[in-house]
Amino acid sequence: MTDELKKIMIVTGTRAEFGLLRPVMYAVHAQTSCELRVVVAGSHLVQPAVTFREVKAEFGIADTIPMQTVGKVGRLADVEALGKGIARFGRSFEMNEPDCVVVLGDRIEAFAAASAASIGGYPLAHIHGGDRAEGVADEAMRHAITKLAHIHFPVTQTSAERIIKMGEDSNSVHVVGSPAIDGLDEIPAMGDGAFAELGSPEVVILMHPIGREDEAEQAVMGLIFHAFSDKRVLVLHPNLDPGRRGIMDAIESAPIDVQVLPQLVRTQFVGLLKRVGNVGGALVGNSSAGLIECSAIGCPSVDIGNRQSGRERCDGWTMHAKEDVDSIRQAFDAITNPDYARSIHPFGDGHAGERIAAILGATDLACPDLIRKRCVY
Repeated sequence: MTDELKKIMIVTGTRAEFGLLRPVMYAVHAQTSCELRVVVAGSHLVQPAVTFREVKAEFGIADTIPMQTVGKVGRLADVEALGKGIARFGRSFEMNEPDCVVVLGDRIEAFAAASAASIGGYPLAHIHGGDRAEGVADEAMRHAITKLAHIHFPVTQTSAERIIKMGEDSNSVHVVGSPAIDGLDEIPAMGDGAFAELGSPEVVILMHPIGREDEAEQAVMGLIFHAFSDKRVLVLHPNLDPGRRGIMDAIESAPIDVQVLPQLVRTQFVGLLKRVGNVGGALVGNSSAGLIECSAIGCPSVDIGNRQSGRERCDGWTMHAKEDVDSIRQAFDAITNPDYARSIHPFGDGHAGERIAAILGATDLACPDLIRKRCVY
């Protein structure tokens, strides 16, 4: 493989995670020793929001991996989707012959690709391993991917130490920062016209399900609406995890006047958050963007419930709230106080993609010892 380009296969399963992987994809593409191959899976392919088209327009697609079935939701539906994904990824690897497979985070698309790569004998690199995020099955799947991976790209020193404590060789662990920070400085705050078209929101709500029954998810979303009955509110649709139908029912029957959007491309989303931060508003919900991107761009956030429990956060930019009206509103009022003490976020300097690509370019991916897993203690 010394005279050939290294085929780096980067797997993306959702629009949100694609936003984080974009700088990695660009950096790998720019590496003279690497050939980028992008595979889209899972949520990208679920109707009606077929977001794989965004990926295809920007990078091209080496393969597609259908997993979820429209209309089938819930934990057992995810089990079925995972099984389909593992089998289909195996066929994709056989067809594309990657020299390394790259995944990010903790979703079933990443777990399916990681499982197929590990069992199939392909080097696996994992971004955002070692984090703690205890919602649904996230914690277990993230750490399971870590134990399957051969190259680790944690985003903070704390996450790196956690990976090493799991028995991974410290020589395979590279602290690179979060690619979620890459390129944020280049995205301007949303302009007056676009902001006005969205209702000039003071509150942007992005609340994902955590695997409860639909009725429970609907009830919590209703509480959030009641907490902001006096504010201009924009709501974004949740992801496809179990419980989505309950949140959607709450949105469709919202007791207050709200603007609703299915989704925003990343540049629009970041530009919106910058503008909301500038006007004294906040992102409210349980998305990791509230802990990572928001703290880097100066938009306060309210983290509701337990989905992000255990994840590192930036003091002064995010505040946790219980799932009740008073706690949510008190957190919002406190975190949007301009006199609130702020601190620097811990998630890197905006060059994670470049570091990841450089390490992959310099690694001997054909070395037999690379894919031999050993517990170092």
